Amino acid sequence: MPIVEARLKVKGKSYEISVDFDEAMKVRTGKGDVARAMNSTAVYHDVKKGESVRNADLQDAFGTTDIYAIAAKIMKEGEIQKPQEYRDAQREARIKQVVDLIVRNAVDQHGKPYTEERIRRAIDEIHYSFDNRPAEQQMPDVVEKMKRIIPIRIDTKKVKLTIPASYTGQIYGILQDYKESEEWKDNGDLVVVVNLPAGMQLDFYDKLNNITHGTVQSEEITD
Repeated sequence: MPIVEARLKVKGKSYEISVDFDEAMKVRTGKGDVARAMNSTAVYHDVKKGESVRNADLQDAFGTTDIYAIAAKIMKEGEIQKPQEYRDAQREARIKQVVDLIVRNAVDQHGKPYTEERIRRAIDEIHYSFDNRPAEQQMPDVVEKMKRIIPIRIDTKKVKLTIPASYTGQIYGILQDYKESEEWKDNGDLVVVVNLPAGMQLDFYDKLNNITHGTVQSEEITD
């Protein structure tokens, strides 16, 4: 149970509390216990310096001096410091998502898939820096850099989709990572050509059909 700081800026001043990270994250989602999350019953401008905030300042900033109400607001609306092990776990989860996508979608020069072990070795060799973007957006960047050390390509299929006008606003963002061309019809329908990694097609169509209730028309384009 790592102890970390949670902080919230109010009227230009920082208000900090010392909290149990796991319980504070539960409070943030409305499921935790505020008292259990608190490591001490004091509010600070800087936890490390240990100087607690006067009641008059708490009243001015939060409209109350109730420590638990203030702590709940800080945990729900402010920033909760993430311990190193949590950041490491998040990073590993992102890497695994990207690796899984590559294993499902990439092939070598003979059309054969790569193993997870080989993909991970290649990622280590290219020293790729993962960020917070979704795995689908990072995968093309990783594969492009891998091409310097192994023969690899994404096995894709080109599909033409016709999306009814009433759903185009909800669907448009999903298409961005795969779209090659688009055409808007006079009736508001959207005709778009997407280039989909083969292993992602089921998930992609599931998303489309959940939104459009199966009204999207699709046609595979063969060269």
